[in-house]
Amino acid sequence: VQLQASGGGLVQAGGSLRLSCAASGRTFSSYAMGWFRQTPGKEREFVAGISWSGGRTYYADSVKGRFTISRDNAKNTLYLQMNSLKPEDTAVYYCAATVVAGTVVPHDFGSWGQGTQVTVSS
Repeated sequence: VQLQASGGGLVQAGGSLRLSCAASGRTFSSYAMGWFRQTPGKEREFVAGISWSGGRTYYADSVKGRFTISRDNAKNTLYLQMNSLKPEDTAVYYCAATVVAGTVVPHDFGSWGQGTQVTVSS
């Protein structure tokens, strides 16, 4: 499956952004999906994950209660609604697909989008 993330930008602390990830190729609904983020010099960090049906979601502690992951299998699109953004949320955000249910390990994700920059100013 091919993935393309979009929706990043510059926002003030406390603001909101919604990221999208458009999928093409093999059946989107066959994959569990995840969002990761990365800053220079650091490893890629799990942010949120969702099951193939959308029935189960899970989050990193750092974003729990502020971010919401969702998917629309009819539109082949994954979303990440980010509210109450903080400067420490600044990163490049990546969407990714996996056949391993419930995983948060980057190595388990076989397809990655190109990344979209999110910058939160204080």
